Amino acid sequence: MARTRTRAWLLTGVAITLAVAALTVLTSRGTPSARAGAVPAANTQAAFQHPGVLVGRSQLDFARAKVKAGAQPWTKAYDTMRASAYGSLSRTPKPRANVECGSGSNPNHGCSDEREDALAAYTDALIWYISRDDRYAKKAIQIMDAWSAVIKEHTNHNAPLQTGWSGASFARAGELIKHTYTGTWAQEKRFATMLRTVYLPTVINGKPNGTNGNWELIMTDAAIGIAVFLDDHTSFDKAVALWRKRLPAYFYLKSDGALPKPPPGGQINTKAEIIKYWQGQTTFVDGLAQETCRDFGHTGWAIDAALHVAETARLQGVDLYGEGRARLTKALEFHATYELGAKAPSWLCKGTVKRGLGPVLEVGYNEYHGRLKVSLPQTAKLVAKDRPAGASYFLAWETLTHAGAP
Repeated sequence: MARTRTRAWLLTGVAITLAVAALTVLTSRGTPSARAGAVPAANTQAAFQHPGVLVGRSQLDFARAKVKAGAQPWTKAYDTMRASAYGSLSRTPKPRANVECGSGSNPNHGCSDEREDALAAYTDALIWYISRDDRYAKKAIQIMDAWSAVIKEHTNHNAPLQTGWSGASFARAGELIKHTYTGTWAQEKRFATMLRTVYLPTVINGKPNGTNGNWELIMTDAAIGIAVFLDDHTSFDKAVALWRKRLPAYFYLKSDGALPKPPPGGQINTKAEIIKYWQGQTTFVDGLAQETCRDFGHTGWAIDAALHVAETARLQGVDLYGEGRARLTKALEFHATYELGAKAPSWLCKGTVKRGLGPVLEVGYNEYHGRLKVSLPQTAKLVAKDRPAGASYFLAWETLTHAGAP
């Protein structure tokens, strides 16, 4: 009898402990402490917020209200989006079973078609939300259904990057349609299967060795978006872990020491290897990026991809913005300064930088200056100069979705 009672008390105690632990996990995303910078436990199971891939409902409603009121820069951004080829209702998707992309997308067997169709699906989903014209929701669905019925794989050198570019846009499009459109989407499960089996297995493993860092950041952008769409907590946590490893290996801070941190993967470690990886740069300053001396175009992709991951994480209650604040704000100001025309000193990229950053600053500027009131004067000038931001590769309409967004 005593042994039975003891066992009962032990079982009760275990049950209480497990219940408390479960409650803690369930509330770990979206809490004030998480937003303030607390790192959630791995593989948390709190429900995802939907829509919650790069844009949330409050941001969408904010943009919609601004457009309905004719306010700028949102109205011009919306009109530009709607008039673009991506917003055409006569678009015919061009799916392929095997998208083969060599280095520099050469050969280009479906690479441009896939990227453009993915951007078009996201564009149509945004137009649907702002206008409530369900022709655009149906067009987004048509494009997503066309690809989910056909594609099986990505091959050749650029396959991981191509998977990231297209997967990021498809995840955003699917998320908006799934969670805001009130009509039917008969092939939603087939689209989910496509993301789960064709895209996620590639992007969730990152690209840690050798390749320039924009690859892994773009792939992580796709991975976290797909994870949210699929309600896949394990993949979400893995994407966050990828970001945490790659960010300090891409954006330098003086506190890192004399050299930048080596990229994940363990193949680049010595001083000579790191300097070669950083395009031959030997002087390191706050905000410098691993590809700064390659060109600003690839660096801009990496900046925006890193910000996209942080924004999606923010919508899910994980404060990557706080963790990356010093690196990202320094990178924004550093690159905006030279993009605006400042002469490169002799120690920077041998005195010559290749400009062309692109419209990649809206998301970060809105978070750090708009929400947190961080002074970013050079970023502010460049953001204003580039508005409204357009669409290319995996970037789309970020003036509309993020200028002044709550």
